[in-house]
Amino acid sequence: MKVRRDAWSHEDDLLLAETILRHIRDDSTQVAAFDEAGDELNRTSAACGYRWNAEVRTRYVDAVEIAKKQRKERKRTSDQKQRQKPESQTIDTKKLIHEIEQDAPVRSMSHLTLNFEDCITFLSTYSTKDSLELRSENNELVMENDRLKRENEELTLKYHQLIENRKKVIDEYTLLMSVFDQASKIEEKKYVN
Repeated sequence: MKVRRDAWSHEDDLLLAETILRHIRDDSTQVAAFDEAGDELNRTSAACGYRWNAEVRTRYVDAVEIAKKQRKERKRTSDQKQRQKPESQTIDTKKLIHEIEQDAPVRSMSHLTLNFEDCITFLSTYSTKDSLELRSENNELVMENDRLKRENEELTLKYHQLIENRKKVIDEYTLLMSVFDQASKIEEKKYVN
């Protein structure tokens, strides 16, 4: 029995599966997994993707589900850690606030009002500037999107015209070849008779 030079061995399939399962657990993409496996197996990522989807994946359905559960659990614990603040940090913040209140000089109410008004003015101006910039950027993107849609429609129309022209050229070529064929047959008959 001949073995193709590029045939997949059991070890190749195993390495491909391990790589993809690791990427699933790490919340990475299959494309990245195919790229990595391709580098390790000296194959293209497309070949790895085809092999995974056509042959290997069906053998690892349970393992894929377990990897997805592990990914979900890892995300959940990561989110919980981010939400929890260390106790020492909370105490330090409370101490800092207390020290600031003790050391702060007494200020007049008008000075505080001025600061609040400045803050409100700044924030309202800042959000307005942001809003105007975002609106302007959005308008530019809408215009660019419209331009690209028009360009896409024009290119699609040109593509269909080229397909039609190609069909016509092929038909004309076929007709021309049949005329040449018939002419050559007539010429042969002349010489035979």
